[in-house]
Amino acid sequence: MAVLAIDQGTSATKAVVLDGGRVLATAEAPLTVDSTNDGGVEVSPEDLWESIVAAGRRALAEAGDPHLDAIGLGNQGETVLAWDRRTGRPRSRCIVWQDRRSSVVCDRLVDDAVQLAAITGLELDPYFVAPKIVWLRHQLGDQDALIGDDLAVTTTDTWLLHRLCGAFVTDVSTAGRTLLLDLDSGQWSDDACSIFGIDRESLPAVVPNAGGLGTTTVFGGEVAVTGACVDQQAALFAEWCHSAGEAKCTYGTGAFLLACTGDRPVRSANGLVGCPAWQLGDDLTWCLDGQVFTVGAAVTWLRSMGIIAEPADLDRLGGAVRDAGGVTFVPALAGLAAPWWKPHAKAAVTGLTLATERGHLVRAAIDGIATQVALLAHAAGADLGAPLTRLRVDGGLTRSTTLLQVQADLLQAPVEVYPSPHATAEGVGAFAAIGAGLDGPPVAPTTSGTVIGPRISADEAEARLAAWRSVAEATMDR
Repeated sequence: MAVLAIDQGTSATKAVVLDGGRVLATAEAPLTVDSTNDGGVEVSPEDLWESIVAAGRRALAEAGDPHLDAIGLGNQGETVLAWDRRTGRPRSRCIVWQDRRSSVVCDRLVDDAVQLAAITGLELDPYFVAPKIVWLRHQLGDQDALIGDDLAVTTTDTWLLHRLCGAFVTDVSTAGRTLLLDLDSGQWSDDACSIFGIDRESLPAVVPNAGGLGTTTVFGGEVAVTGACVDQQAALFAEWCHSAGEAKCTYGTGAFLLACTGDRPVRSANGLVGCPAWQLGDDLTWCLDGQVFTVGAAVTWLRSMGIIAEPADLDRLGGAVRDAGGVTFVPALAGLAAPWWKPHAKAAVTGLTLATERGHLVRAAIDGIATQVALLAHAAGADLGAPLTRLRVDGGLTRSTTLLQVQADLLQAPVEVYPSPHATAEGVGAFAAIGAGLDGPPVAPTTSGTVIGPRISADEAEARLAAWRSVAEATMDR
């Protein structure tokens, strides 16, 4: 019962072949992300498609080309492109979730922000999809008129699924990232669409996360596509955060903390966003979501500036000093997300002296990442009515023991490392298996990864959080 799970991420596409939850093989294809001085972040659509094909075929070959029973697709969530529904050809580059150029749309609609939050559970921010759709349609200009009704501007999952199996759909968790979905019903909102001037009929059908979407021959033979999910919600599912109050954080290009709220939608009063987590059959599960836009991206920046040579230097340099030596780093290299929602914020480094060493700068970056995640966790606890009792974590940066210890210290709760590096793919694979009728719902993992507890007092943790927050709030509007 082999399942091909595709995790299409920001900087790479990962493909994992699973058999009953057991990993048979993996493959990865990198992507080039282009950034511009005006806040643009883009990827070539054809490169994105080829990365899926290449990673999937290599993973299957590595697994010995097993008989494939189902395919699942995970996606970035808020990345969009324009394409022709007749031919499937792209009509724009992919506008990546980090792209800030649609902030002009948000500025124009600021008076509608409260209504949009009430409908969708989301903040009005260029991070989400609808502002990008409006901005991109404006950029297309005459091309939009030329293509007419055949022009689609959607999240990348819809385009990829169309190429794979001819469907024009998006799953409910991805639709929940658009600022166009009614949080309670899990269907497109006429009022939200009207605010953005988007024709509801131009949007793809909203479907559950597990179920038949069509078949594809891209990976050999005719195989059913039966699972689809936005990446972070797929990881939430895989890490068995299925009950209200269970939370995980993925440390990738950004950091994404999601806390399950069970069978009730929650509209945050503390700067987070509420959204669908997944839908199985008619049953919806919801979650709270908080984001740190630059995490792995901040590490990449440290490398580009020559401060570190490789990610292992987070521990070699940042772990070699007792603390940041009075340095504070606010890594707002792509603006600040929850709980501030300041798309125009700039990064700041303060407290430098002649005694500052590279290790202090690295440690300050680690502290800045962990502090933002801890503040998101506190906000989730406030919305849920009780603090989080643990945080499950995954992603590349969980290899840093320094980051994990600082995270546990500031969180004042255990940090539990998910035992597999393939959380998103495993979640997507689980949805595909359920949708194909191969398995029942997966059971909770029987083994856990490393668990790291706090080593400092609650008072010290609060003092460190307050000190970082004071610097962030003093610099974010400059």
